[in-house]
Amino acid sequence: QVELEESGGGSVQTGGSLRLSCVASTYMVTRTCMGWFRQAPGKEREWVATFIHEGNTRYADSVKARFTISKDNAKKILSLQMDSLKPEDTAIYYCAAEDSWSRCILGANFTYRGQGTQVTVSS
Repeated sequence: QVELEESGGGSVQTGGSLRLSCVASTYMVTRTCMGWFRQAPGKEREWVATFIHEGNTRYADSVKARFTISKDNAKKILSLQMDSLKPEDTAIYYCAAEDSWSRCILGANFTYRGQGTQVTVSS
């Protein structure tokens, strides 16, 4: 059973937009938080954004004001709206979930992670 499945990746030009979706199992949407991470070629995995609950979302400085994370508990979907995309946003994007409150707050590597979806931004 796939518990976190991402979709929505693709190729866009600088300044374009993409919306990533993550279909999650009931178990995953009831974890303390869900979020997105990314990993560019030759680089370590990087935290992008976290959704704890409505009104409590967190973003890495590199994506703040450009990306928006949201969660639909009824549909069990975590989304990431990405606007004003830059070439440095190119990476594999992973949906993730976590039980630990401290890991949620810190954006540390989450326990559960999907297979990822590729985002490529060309200049």
